[in-house]
Amino acid sequence: MSVLYEKRDRIAIITINRPEKHNAVDPQTNQELIKAFTDFRDDKNLWVAILTGAGEKAFCAGADLEYMARFVKLHSIERREQREREPGLGGITRHLQIWKPIIAAINGHCYGGGLEIALACDIRIASENAKLGLLETKWGIMPGQGGTQRLPRLIPLCKALEMIFTAEPIDAHEALRLGLVNRVVPLKDLMPTAIQVAEKICENAPLAVRYAKEAVWRGLDLPLEEGLRLEQLLANLVRDSADTQEGMRAFAEKRKPKYTGH
Repeated sequence: MSVLYEKRDRIAIITINRPEKHNAVDPQTNQELIKAFTDFRDDKNLWVAILTGAGEKAFCAGADLEYMARFVKLHSIERREQREREPGLGGITRHLQIWKPIIAAINGHCYGGGLEIALACDIRIASENAKLGLLETKWGIMPGQGGTQRLPRLIPLCKALEMIFTAEPIDAHEALRLGLVNRVVPLKDLMPTAIQVAEKICENAPLAVRYAKEAVWRGLDLPLEEGLRLEQLLANLVRDSADTQEGMRAFAEKRKPKYTGH
């Protein structure tokens, strides 16, 4: 299997399993990722996902260039229709809305479409040997899975443009300095750290976390006043949940709340 899918209590662990290909995504792998992320989205018992790559050398080297060579030979209309039908690279770069948190555990190389997949995650934790870059212009193409849109929203515009134009990767510590990743840890600590962060999220009310994620990402595209209205709309939905009542009782009783996602 080119994708491994494991469920640990409330956490889904999705692993791209093509280490001999630097975890590059071919059509079969993409379909397996779409299936895994769709299951994660729809499984009410899962609250957080962690995405990583097999082995120690690569998180994901992007789209398999053999597949890309065939894709670019299609007529532009065929390419557009295919893009409009599919959720995108890795299942999460376009069309597939998931309001549950997704953590990217970036081990090693994270290039091209691999970085675009990581950009579509909410939290990025990198190993010390990680390198991140959008290399598409080097091969005569441009980032087409969200790189030109998400990267400038996360780091300074001038640096995003430099990364896209030069196709030169940056190391994990530079990514941390720019705010592209949340943490940098030794490789051996990468998955334990990602799981620790996921478990910390799982201590909180899942509906509150999901609606907060929706408010943040949808609000980025809105004027402030409209964003504030969206925030109140979603906050009111949260306040009607059983978990809100449990949270209030737990606070009053000075105990840890027991959330169910209802």
